[in-house]
Amino acid sequence: MIETRMSEDGGLIRRRRQCGSCEKRFTTYEKPDVAFPSIVKKDGRRTEFQHEKLTASLNLALRKRPVSADQVAAALERIEEKLLATGQREIPSSRLGELVMRELKKIDKVAYIRFASVYRSFEDIDEFRSLVEEVQR
Repeated sequence: MIETRMSEDGGLIRRRRQCGSCEKRFTTYEKPDVAFPSIVKKDGRRTEFQHEKLTASLNLALRKRPVSADQVAAALERIEEKLLATGQREIPSSRLGELVMRELKKIDKVAYIRFASVYRSFEDIDEFRSLVEEVQR
């Protein structure tokens, strides 16, 4: 190994290396392997946390909304940091849903209402109206 550096955000390690036989130099990027908690569904099933599924859920709620990719990435990062910070091996899906709703409420109220209307599966229009009124305050 010739040189090791941390990326500015601390998420990656950049290493300059040299091949022992041909002496050619190359760069590797390493990311720490982190263990997210398993997600416990309402019916008791357990699934692994899936970054792609979380990203797809956020993007669906934010579809055609004026929110930048950087804002979405930052929200994803905050959600994942909170999941890791719990230190738990399992968390209920409802807790993950609440984390998502909290982030959406910060970045786009319409996306928050979209997500909440599906996530909370409202039974009638009054529940939906209450949510809209909450956002308007």
